[in-house]
Amino acid sequence: LTLAALPDLRASSAGTVVTVSSVGGRIPAPHLLPYVAAKFAAAGFSQGLRAELAGTGVSVTTVLPGLMRTGSHTAARFHGRPAAEYAWFAAAASMPLLSMDAERAARAIVRAAERRRPELLLTPAAKVGVRLQGLAPATTARLLGIVARALPAAGDRPRHDVQGARAAEQSSLPAWVTALGDRAGTRFAEPRPHTGP
Repeated sequence: LTLAALPDLRASSAGTVVTVSSVGGRIPAPHLLPYVAAKFAAAGFSQGLRAELAGTGVSVTTVLPGLMRTGSHTAARFHGRPAAEYAWFAAAASMPLLSMDAERAARAIVRAAERRRPELLLTPAAKVGVRLQGLAPATTARLLGIVARALPAAGDRPRHDVQGARAAEQSSLPAWVTALGDRAGTRFAEPRPHTGP
């Protein structure tokens, strides 16, 4: 889509392209290798495009959000040990310093585009992580290795998908831990976890 729009953007000598990648496009998050590969590609495309369009009047902003509070933990698909995978993801996607309200993020993205900023990092954790990765990549790799070992192992069960709402039924995670994420899910019409048979 971006490449299709470029001739018109170049002809107008104006406009802004906004690419929403992820902090996973800068930091290789454990347990998310296919996601990370796609997000690194999106961030690289966006940054390369900005360089190629320099001086044309067309601006490119790369957005690297951390976790967004959208209720996605109930719609996400989990593999291996779904209840354990759900528990860490749902908790992280609901915590204020690790995740961000999606409406607040949208406002920040619009402001960054209006100001023609080259890059926008969203969430305090994403900002710290990207800075640490830039300053100490070997240390960051070691820390991510520790995180990977702390996350639930896939086990010997065959690969299968379980939706977050279903994994929530099997998880012992207290409801108060995901309260902010669940409220966001209600606002954004994400499927809610079942609480009974």
